[in-house]
Amino acid sequence: MNAELYLADLEAKPAALSELADALEAADPFEAVPDGIRRVVFLGMGSSRYAARVAALHLRAAGFDAVAEYASATASYPATPDTLVVAISATGGSRETLDAVARYRDRAPVLAMTNRPGSPITENADLVVPMLAGEERGGVACRTFQHTIALLMSLRNRLTRTDTDVPALLYRAAEATSDLLDRRGEWLESAADLLDGPDGVYTLAPAERLSSAEQSALMVREGPRRAATACETGDWSHVDVYLTKTLDYRALVFPGSPYDDQAMDWIRQRGSTVLTVGGDLPGAKSAIRYRHDHDPDVSLLTETLVAELIAARWWLAQ
Repeated sequence: MNAELYLADLEAKPAALSELADALEAADPFEAVPDGIRRVVFLGMGSSRYAARVAALHLRAAGFDAVAEYASATASYPATPDTLVVAISATGGSRETLDAVARYRDRAPVLAMTNRPGSPITENADLVVPMLAGEERGGVACRTFQHTIALLMSLRNRLTRTDTDVPALLYRAAEATSDLLDRRGEWLESAADLLDGPDGVYTLAPAERLSSAEQSALMVREGPRRAATACETGDWSHVDVYLTKTLDYRALVFPGSPYDDQAMDWIRQRGSTVLTVGGDLPGAKSAIRYRHDHDPDVSLLTETLVAELIAARWWLAQ
């Protein structure tokens, strides 16, 4: 792992995302998904599962049985012809995911999504979908996370027979990402200072974008090796609010939950520090806005960049 190369990976996000949009305009990588799918089982670990959990929520809302399993779980749905198994591994070699998908091969259709065609996860898969994120030379899954979310949106289109223009969405997300990168001189230093406390960073996001909180916390742990914890905004008032009373609580909040006000009421009472991304909340110390941040799908694809750049800054300073 290398901090300078990680930063370079982040700076390459807009170009990589635009190239993925071009590829999706040219062809549907999910065209060979069989008809008659009733259930979708996502298998992955780490950021792969973070992305899949949000995708599963949206598929359930569309009427599908869908679940994002820890690949390390020893039991899940049984294999059936109408169950699509989506195995996600950026490197294509996650041991837990390889073990889990082996239980389904030849008994259910298996789709492998990876950034490394020809890697072990693709062996005997019925369909392989490349992430097209390019090599992440920093050793941290950042572009692959963004591309996984994008591709799972395209898969949802295919399964639900909806006509969301995913390439157009990706072009907007590339513009949003470029906007944050181009203007980081205006916000990055102050944002990093605001979250730089002795008790770690806490990230909050609505259920529909929980992956943003989870990936943001992971980036803080994985790069600069600082304590960071993610929480769903509504659940926060039931499981994490207690820490605002005893810690120097510093939170990175992604607005959009019906329960933002509930969380912020506690935060104001306790004098905790909040930085918001993509929206303004009363009581927050600061807010970082970016192009197209009114669109929740653009936010889902873009907003983790703030924590990724803060993590890179802290990592480089070590």
